[in-house]
Amino acid sequence: MATNYFSSKFTLGILGGGQLGKMLLYDTRKFDIRTRVLDASTQAPARLGCNEFHEGDLMDYNTVYAFGKGLDLLTIEIENVNVEALEKLESEGLTVYPPTKVIRTIQNKARQKLFYIDKQIPTAPFSRYAYTNEIKDSISNSVLGFPFVWKSTQFGYDGQGVKIVRSAGELDELPNVECIVEELIDFKTELAVIAVRSAVGEIKTYPVVEMEFHPEANQVEYVICPARIDDRIAEKARKIAVRLVDELEHVGLLAVEMFLTHDGDILVNEMAPRPHNSGHYSIEASYTNQFEQHLRAILGLPLGKTESKLGGIMVNLVGEEGHQGEVVYENIEKILELEGVTPHIYGKSQTRPFRKMGHVTIVHQDIATARATAELVKKTIRVISK
Repeated sequence: MATNYFSSKFTLGILGGGQLGKMLLYDTRKFDIRTRVLDASTQAPARLGCNEFHEGDLMDYNTVYAFGKGLDLLTIEIENVNVEALEKLESEGLTVYPPTKVIRTIQNKARQKLFYIDKQIPTAPFSRYAYTNEIKDSISNSVLGFPFVWKSTQFGYDGQGVKIVRSAGELDELPNVECIVEELIDFKTELAVIAVRSAVGEIKTYPVVEMEFHPEANQVEYVICPARIDDRIAEKARKIAVRLVDELEHVGLLAVEMFLTHDGDILVNEMAPRPHNSGHYSIEASYTNQFEQHLRAILGLPLGKTESKLGGIMVNLVGEEGHQGEVVYENIEKILELEGVTPHIYGKSQTRPFRKMGHVTIVHQDIATARATAELVKKTIRVISK
C-alpha cells in the first residue's frame, strides 16, 4: 500500500524557514501534511505555518543530524545546509530530496560549472581560484582581462557574492574566498526554466520566463511569463533544463537560469534545486503552482499541469535604499485597486536596502497589459521603514 501522507503522522522536514519555506507550507497545509522546520532565526517567516519549529544553524552538523532523526522525508528551501549531516542521515535510511549529491554539486559554484563542462551543457567560460587575491596574478600575466564576473563559490544569494569587476581597485573590495571568474557575456535576455522530476522519474517543465534585473542591486525586478521569445528558442531552453534535471538524477524542482545571446545561443548561468523566485508567478498564473509541484515530486505523486491559465508577471518587493528598521508597505491599498494584482508579504518585520520583503503577481490575458500594470505597481508601492 502507498504511504498515506495526508492527515497522518507522516512528517516532512524542511531545512530553512524563509519565504520559500513559508510558501511551501501553504501547500502542506492544503494537503494536511505534517511538517517540521529548522531555521536559525526565531522570527523566520515559516515558523507560523509548520507543526513543529526548531531553531538552529543549518550549517551545523549536529543540529542538522538531530533535526533529521524521526522524519519520514527531508527537503530544503535553501542550499546552504550541512551536507555531511544529510549524507549520514541518507546512509541511515532517511530519504533526502533533492538527493544530497545534487545539493553538494549545486551549493558550490565551481562544482556546478564543472558539472556543466562534464555533461557538455553550454555555459560561460570560467576559471576557478582558491582565493580572490590569486586573480591578480592572472591579470599581471595577461591571462585575464577586464571586465569579468567574480562569484564567490559559496553562500551567495540575491545578488550577494556576485560582482562585475572592471578595475584592479574593485578586486580589493571583495572578500578573499574561493571563487570563480566568468567571462562577461553580452547577452540579449536572461531566461529561466523550472524543470521538475518526481521520485518515480516523471519529468515536466514550466514555460520559459524572462527576467528583468535591477541594474544596481543585481536582483530580479520583474519575472515575465511567458518569455517574449520565439518558440524555437523556448523549446531549446526547455530541452536544456530537462537534460540537467535528468543528468543530475534530481528529485524536486530545479530552477535553471540562462543567458540568451544575440546569436540565439543559450548558456546556463546557474541552477537552484528548490522552489525559486522565477516561479512565484505560478501561484496565481499556473494550473499547478511551483510549491505544490515540489511536494508532488518529492512524494512521488503524479505531477500537475505546468501550463499557465493567464499571462503572469512577478514584481519583487525589496527594501528601499536609505531605509532600515521596522517595515511599512506604503501605498499597498492603491495597488490593491488594480485588477489582477495580488501582493505576497513574506513576514519579515525589519527592512533594509534591497532585502526581499515580498512580491506582487499581476495576471492578465494580455502579457503587455500585465507588464504595464507591473510598472505601475513598481512605481506605486514602497517598502520603507517607520
